[in-house]
Amino acid sequence: MVLELKAPEEPTVTALLPLVPTFLSYILSFIFVGIYWNNHHHLFQAVEQVDGRILWANLHLLFWLSLTPFVTAWMGANNFAAWPVALYGVDLLLAGVAYFILVRTLLARHGEDSVLASAVNRDFKGKISVVIYATAVPLAFVSTWLAGGLYVLVAIIWLIPDRRIEDRLNP
Repeated sequence: MVLELKAPEEPTVTALLPLVPTFLSYILSFIFVGIYWNNHHHLFQAVEQVDGRILWANLHLLFWLSLTPFVTAWMGANNFAAWPVALYGVDLLLAGVAYFILVRTLLARHGEDSVLASAVNRDFKGKISVVIYATAVPLAFVSTWLAGGLYVLVAIIWLIPDRRIEDRLNP
């Protein structure tokens, strides 16, 4: 993820203060991209076959993740204003939905008796994340800080790695 952070002209710490919102939004987005990266790798460890539908579902996820730098920059550049915070949440929501679709597409290919199915069928964290995002988007127009707090909450939920797949592959 590339985000333009321009170095200030002055060699003072106070010159960095205007960059704080952009840097904070970058940190949050970096954590989210890292979470998707790790879980995607875990998910595909259990995959035995890939077909066209899986490739398109994977590309769908990649599309929403590719918008992360744009919504991150807009949110940071506008000091967490309502519309940028809401659009950031829409992107997170749609990436979450795309990941859910990818998992369901993989399950359809591998069957209910597969290692993959036994590892991911009960996806509480994935489902609650989508609900939290859907709550946070309209909340951004009431309180951007509460909406942002919900985004951080989802990141915290996922900071503890989802070990279901590893546990099934390495009993």
